[in-house]
Amino acid sequence: MASRRQIWVGGVPIGGGAPVVVQSMTKTETADYDATMKQIRAIADAGGDVVRVAIPRDRDVDALRRIVVESPIPVIADIHFNHTLALKSIDAGAHCVRLNPGNIGGPEKVAEVAARAKAARVPMRIGVNSGSLPKHLHELERDNPVEALVTAATEFVALMESLDFEDFKVSIKSTSVPNTIASNRLLSERIDYPLHLGITEAGTKWSGSLKSAVGLGTLLADGVGDTVRISLSTFHAEEEVKVAWEILKALKLRERGPVLIACPTCGRLQFDMDTVVAEIEQRLESYAEPIEVAVLGCAVNGIGEASHADFGITGAKNEGLIFSQGKPLRKVPTERLVDELFAEIDRSLEIGRTEIDDREAAEGAEWLKRIEDENADELTPERMAAMEAAAAKAQDGDEADAVTDALLASADGATDDPAARVKKLKLAEEVSPTAGRRFTRA
Repeated sequence: MASRRQIWVGGVPIGGGAPVVVQSMTKTETADYDATMKQIRAIADAGGDVVRVAIPRDRDVDALRRIVVESPIPVIADIHFNHTLALKSIDAGAHCVRLNPGNIGGPEKVAEVAARAKAARVPMRIGVNSGSLPKHLHELERDNPVEALVTAATEFVALMESLDFEDFKVSIKSTSVPNTIASNRLLSERIDYPLHLGITEAGTKWSGSLKSAVGLGTLLADGVGDTVRISLSTFHAEEEVKVAWEILKALKLRERGPVLIACPTCGRLQFDMDTVVAEIEQRLESYAEPIEVAVLGCAVNGIGEASHADFGITGAKNEGLIFSQGKPLRKVPTERLVDELFAEIDRSLEIGRTEIDDREAAEGAEWLKRIEDENADELTPERMAAMEAAAAKAQDGDEADAVTDALLASADGATDDPAARVKKLKLAEEVSPTAGRRFTRA
């Protein structure tokens, strides 16, 4: 269930129906003011709403006093083991304090921090990690790790409420994706405080992004979670922010900048799409508008699969097509596809609409039809959709089957034997899907 309560970290609302907040954590020594500020600005530029900095020493607190003033986004002080550093961070102006009540030294020290935070109107994040559960829960952890995590969290919540402090969010993190999903779902049913989501120690940019997308994406799709941090083993914290935004954009929870749609390629590919996609993705980073841009590898089913895209290209051996909202705009030589695409994007964004030249659009449509005719025997998604539509329109069930069989036969030259038809459509495992490529990669 969605969190009912809301807290404010600086000027950023978290929970209570506010948009999901993206955060990251600096990888620098906080005491290194210049390096830390450089990374905070990179995080903010990438779309980070708040940032966390580690405070393991007094000299980090000294730098924190300057950082909170200069930072373009609210700053959270990350504290472990030493509660006096939490007190000093609050005095230094931290917008929020992250605390693990299980490793801070006992309820009395938690109470000191809560009292100081309440007086300063500074919210807190109380966190539970699978690697640092209280000792009395270790046996339960062996039998039921999910229940152990949730129990630790609810005990900490009860502690904070007993201290008359309710200005906090809660996090449960585990290296296990299934445990993270199950524990956060369960916790969301038991408390109504905002939840911070993350997969702790997720891994590299590749594996960590995948784990986070699966774990956090599942929870966010369920409506669980109010703020997220992607934990990646990289010195470039802004990469964590980029992954978080892609997850939110994929779920339509928030919009920021373009969405790139790209086909996975297949044996119909006739141009070096790898290079094209990489260049388009890089160039789109400079755009703030939430446009959808499609890059499809062939003209056989390109427009049909991305008819909703604001702009797109689909290519063939020597020529390609630029389209918008499913309508051809013009054909151009393959080597100019990317430049012409961005010229069209820039022109349309500048005037607030896409202008269509009837002659060029007609030439593009004619070119597309020629390509489709040349590949008329291929069983494309468009043809499959047409077959299904024709079958659905048939009044009689037997007639529908007959229509489908006829269309399949015309598309694939299949026999009247359904078993033989299925067998014929199946790709033999021994055939290489990249055999016969019609271009050479550099």
